[in-house]
Amino acid sequence: MPKTLLLLGGSRYSMPVIESAHELGVRVVTCDYLPDNYAHAYADEYVNASVIDCDAVLKVAKDVRADGIMSFAVDPGVTSAAYAASRLGLPFQGSHEAVCTLQDKQRFRTFLHDNGFNCPELHVFSSAKDAVEAAGGLTYPVIAKPVDSAGSKGVTRVDDPGQLRAAVEHALDFSRGGRCIVEQFLEKKCPSSDADGFTVDGRFACVSFDSQYFDPACGNPYAPAAYGMPAEMPLEARAELECELQRLADLLHLGSGVYNIETRLATDGKPYIMEVSPRGGGNNLCEMLRHASGVDLIRAAVEAALGMPVTGVRSPDYDGFWYQQIVHARQTGTFRGMWYAPGFAEKHLVKESIWASPGTHVENFDAANFAFGNCFLRFDSHEELDEFRAHEDEFMRVEVEP
Repeated sequence: MPKTLLLLGGSRYSMPVIESAHELGVRVVTCDYLPDNYAHAYADEYVNASVIDCDAVLKVAKDVRADGIMSFAVDPGVTSAAYAASRLGLPFQGSHEAVCTLQDKQRFRTFLHDNGFNCPELHVFSSAKDAVEAAGGLTYPVIAKPVDSAGSKGVTRVDDPGQLRAAVEHALDFSRGGRCIVEQFLEKKCPSSDADGFTVDGRFACVSFDSQYFDPACGNPYAPAAYGMPAEMPLEARAELECELQRLADLLHLGSGVYNIETRLATDGKPYIMEVSPRGGGNNLCEMLRHASGVDLIRAAVEAALGMPVTGVRSPDYDGFWYQQIVHARQTGTFRGMWYAPGFAEKHLVKESIWASPGTHVENFDAANFAFGNCFLRFDSHEELDEFRAHEDEFMRVEVEP
């Protein structure tokens, strides 16, 4: 009888997991409260339940006799998946308590601080009134973000006390728990990394890094708009971060599985671990790594979730220079299509996935959920990639009419 994987969420980002699971002969049950989500049609079964309701997810896992649970690229479901796995004795990256520490930005920052990791100055507020009363004592710039949200939702940079109320109100609008953190804004020395790693029996067998790029012409300048591999971050900073990530894994007694890891080298010369979420990253980061290096963390994540032997996990060795463009609109309007300069796509485009048809209404890119596709590009040299990035609109464009 085939093993059953309960996969929380049904967005397009779930598709690589479903495909890998089916290749392994695994039955896939998807679960969320949106029956029309894209990936449900490709699963073996769909169950309607909220992924943020721990007890509901536990019941679904029992009902479908799940052998493993994942919340791949679905941040809201991670703690529910860990809860159900812990109650049923199923594999997971860590205990429910450890996962709650990783998933809550306040708890995670406190854990980092208490254990001697590099950590920005932190304040937590449950109301804009409390934030305004404390505004004069903060060192600016700061950044306000919900403690329990992902995808750059509710994130605002604040440069002076007069901007704090609106930023905190905005963050609280996106917080399920009604809390936001206001922390020191760490100026970058080079592009930050938002990439995926993997532990096997508590040891980081793979830590990948990339360069995270933004589009200042969009509605949210903190929503990642593109990624590059290999990363621009210096090797010595990456080595220090790998050591610190392993120390983190040891302290939390982590097991086997995939993690989305955000790191930054600040202008103070210190590398910082910003987030470590026990799930695959959104924006197809595992798929990008697979294209760029051949390391397949998606298949490994399915294997780990089901307690199978984990195969093929190693440090990445990149084949060329890679770039993922998140297809997005710089203005609200009508999507007309993708444009490529003559010969560009034939030479550099490895894969194009567009979810919006020409004529579809699209929104200004204010958060990750407003993306409507991605493109994987490969270049032979760093200079070639730099030339493309310097004049991107001359090589490819997302065409949107207002």
